[in-house]
Amino acid sequence: MLRVFYDGHCALCHGAVKFLLARDPDGGRFRFAPLEGETFARLVPAATRAGLPDSVVVLTGDGALLSRSAGVIALLVELGGGWRVLAGALRRVPRPLRDGAYDLVARVRKRLFAEPPDVCPMLPPELRARFEG
Repeated sequence: MLRVFYDGHCALCHGAVKFLLARDPDGGRFRFAPLEGETFARLVPAATRAGLPDSVVVLTGDGALLSRSAGVIALLVELGGGWRVLAGALRRVPRPLRDGAYDLVARVRKRLFAEPPDVCPMLPPELRARFEG
């Protein structure tokens, strides 16, 4: 299972969370928490947090902390099927280019997508257990 930490003030990040939720109907693949929340602060040391982007960060089951394109690739692999094939194709792109593209999207995301009204949107009861503070 992957823990997905996301920017609670970013509509693109909220969209990514909704995308993952829709493809994980039984809740066995992902858990979610905002970067601004206590779960992230508890699990990731302050010195490490300081060097991470404020978009999406993935914590793997074996404790690896993945950010930028490596995090996206891990999410795609976990989704399986055609998404895993896409992850394989992305791995063939040199990491500096992948991360450069990720950084470009991250820089403009808040201008392109309206900020969500709440850090944690109201969720149906069956989805609430997948989110941590």
